Amino acid sequence: MIAAPMTGQGKTTIATGLMAALVDAGLAVSGHKVGPDYIDPGYHALATGRPGRNLDPHLVGEDRVVPLLLHGARGADVAVVEGVMGLHDGRIGTDGFASSAHVATLTRTPVVLVVDVSRMSRSVGALVAGMADFDPAVEVVGVILNKAGSARNVAEITRSVRLPVLGVVPRDERIASPSRHLGLVPASEYEGSARVVARLGAHMAAHVDLDALVEVARAAPALDGRPWEPATEVRSPDGGDRPVVAVAGGRTFTFRYTETEELLTAAGCAVVHFDPLTDTALPAGTRGVYLGGGFPEVHADGLAANRSLPAALREAVRAGVPTVAECAGLLYLAESLDGHAMAGAVPAHARMTRRLTLRYPEALAPRDTLLTRAGERVTGHEFHRTTLDPGRGDLPAWEIDGAPEGFASPTLHASYLHVHWAGHPRLATRFADAVHAFAATDPSSRAPGRTGPAPSARSTPDDPPPDDGTATSPRTEPVADPLRHHGDVEARGGLLDFAVNVHPGERPAWLDRALRASLDEVGVYPDETPARAALARRHSRPPAEVLPTAGAAEAFTLIARARPWRRPVVVHPQFTEPHAALDEAGHTVTTVLCGEDDGFVLDPARVPEDADLVMVGNPTNPTGVLHPASVLRGLCRPGRLVVVDEAFMDALPGEPESCVGDRIPGLVVLRSLTKHWSIPGVRAGYVVGEATVVRELARVRTPWSVSTSAIAAMIACSTGEAGVEAQRRARELDDRRADLEAGLRATGIAFVPSRAPFVLARVGEGVHARLRDQGIAVRRADTFPGLDATWVRVAVRPPEATRTLLAALARADGSDTGHEGRPSGP
Repeated sequence: MIAAPMTGQGKTTIATGLMAALVDAGLAVSGHKVGPDYIDPGYHALATGRPGRNLDPHLVGEDRVVPLLLHGARGADVAVVEGVMGLHDGRIGTDGFASSAHVATLTRTPVVLVVDVSRMSRSVGALVAGMADFDPAVEVVGVILNKAGSARNVAEITRSVRLPVLGVVPRDERIASPSRHLGLVPASEYEGSARVVARLGAHMAAHVDLDALVEVARAAPALDGRPWEPATEVRSPDGGDRPVVAVAGGRTFTFRYTETEELLTAAGCAVVHFDPLTDTALPAGTRGVYLGGGFPEVHADGLAANRSLPAALREAVRAGVPTVAECAGLLYLAESLDGHAMAGAVPAHARMTRRLTLRYPEALAPRDTLLTRAGERVTGHEFHRTTLDPGRGDLPAWEIDGAPEGFASPTLHASYLHVHWAGHPRLATRFADAVHAFAATDPSSRAPGRTGPAPSARSTPDDPPPDDGTATSPRTEPVADPLRHHGDVEARGGLLDFAVNVHPGERPAWLDRALRASLDEVGVYPDETPARAALARRHSRPPAEVLPTAGAAEAFTLIARARPWRRPVVVHPQFTEPHAALDEAGHTVTTVLCGEDDGFVLDPARVPEDADLVMVGNPTNPTGVLHPASVLRGLCRPGRLVVVDEAFMDALPGEPESCVGDRIPGLVVLRSLTKHWSIPGVRAGYVVGEATVVRELARVRTPWSVSTSAIAAMIACSTGEAGVEAQRRARELDDRRADLEAGLRATGIAFVPSRAPFVLARVGEGVHARLRDQGIAVRRADTFPGLDATWVRVAVRPPEATRTLLAALARADGSDTGHEGRPSGP
């Protein structure tokens, strides 16, 4: 064991360098770390070519320390154990429990002390003597002098030390490793890691007596015990497929114990890594997700920019895919991290703080969850500088020191606490059992695919019809003016309506009363002043920054007429009315397409720098993609107007990623009451933005364009009572959308994971027409720029209507469905 009198003496540098030097000398070396540290074992792995492993009595229990050492050292010539903190420093209040000395005693491992002598001389002898004599059970057998200076001072120190000096290591700045707020930068993040480790090996070989160290290791007594075997700790089903557990990796998620993956593999799962910075979808066939720790706060920009994967992850969690998240994984599942949009799978926002949370607690399971049973206790550790608001959900994952913490359900377990599953293998068993159960009940398991829209070739007019011996399927007739096509024309004639995005429920009684009462006021010209005041209060804006409009459609027209736009940009696919309004006003529109391969997520780099108007929907119609507010804010430039159409934002619980409260120059938000409150005939909408822009739009507006009834609706829908009802409806729509997506997934139909009250599904060309033949209307999507006739938009409806649609889709699903049998979800 390489230990030290205190932290900061150079244990990691010496231990890693010795491992590399011994490997260079032709030995097989296993690397181990005392304590919960994840970063040092990463450097050990680089040095040894074997997984770095941890030895921690607090995390795994005293009885498992020797078996885990033997397991990690299997087949090695020598095992090098790096200590933690000072040799005798353990868990506070436990007389050194889980200290390096404790582990050395349990494993009967001789200790070599590393001492930084850069500011010491003869006192080193006193320090070493005290460390060696403090606990007779700990065998301190030698010393390595680190950061040594002059030969004269080294000689003075050597005479003072009564133990063998096994090495004198001079300072060398070339072998320094980069650090950050929680310690060293993980090896997988630092491009120069391999070079540093190689230099360390050469440096140690030149200044440490490797032969003497090997002799020290050979003198260690044999250990009683058997190597730890993951297969004896968990259940493994007989035969059958191995469902995929997607494990986050890459530069962001580097904190996980090797034994966790070994337990999952032994339990019959296939562990597949993915990189949240670069992968746009979960691995094919994902039936479980494990998100370990790391540094998402350092890579928040990159994580937020890759919107396809967070959307897929969010939908996987909502679909019940068993998911475990620890610390960084919890932050990634949150709504945001330091203002950057994350996956939005748990209702919380994370931010960096100055306060370091470092504890070694025992946690209590308050109820049955994916991993735990009520009343169980586990040991773990926390180490982070972030905080979560709120810090827990209604169903917390743990109680720690009497306080609830984290989020949990039968399919999700997310918290700050890191747990070493080798010490609590029942957690691995339960997670693996849930993965197997999900795979067994998920029909798409028979055709593994990637979460999110399944890739398929776009059809073109030159594509030949399928030659499969079947009759040619019906085709949807082309539309003469796609930009002005509206879904309401598709739902006429008594068809079951999945085409129009109007809430299917009854209007609230208070809204109906307000609308009826407004008829008593139609004898005078409408006064929108009360509506402005009510909407301003709702969004905490001055009335001068709010403009009521006759629906969002009027707002699009006002914006198109407001200025002689030089280069207006419309981001597609989205609602086509903004484009049509600009076209009618005589402008030449630049189209920026969000690509299917990118999950229809906006890449802000595609917006031309000279654009003076940018119009984008959020969540986007018809894809249902929710763009990060930070991306939309980032589009703002001097001299540019950025218009965000939030027509469906009130249908999202909590209205995540809304920009309506942002008072940013050049940012305008449009809202509509039409859809959520089932009043398309009233035409009620409004604009929120800078007072100067609001005045500019008001100047080009037709007088009294907003009706008395629309004003009444705006006032009624801005009350506290309306806010409560809006959230209830939003949660109901969320649940219904999850049911729709689950049904599409079970049917094998690809779709785009949505945050809106509709879902864009790839059913195949001709299915739109075949559904009409069965009395069902869905919105054709080939009138949206960037989409073709294989796509349809399906409005969220109550469960019984959804079942009718899914049954019709199953009947209409012919040979040219276009989804190639690939499921869209995990």
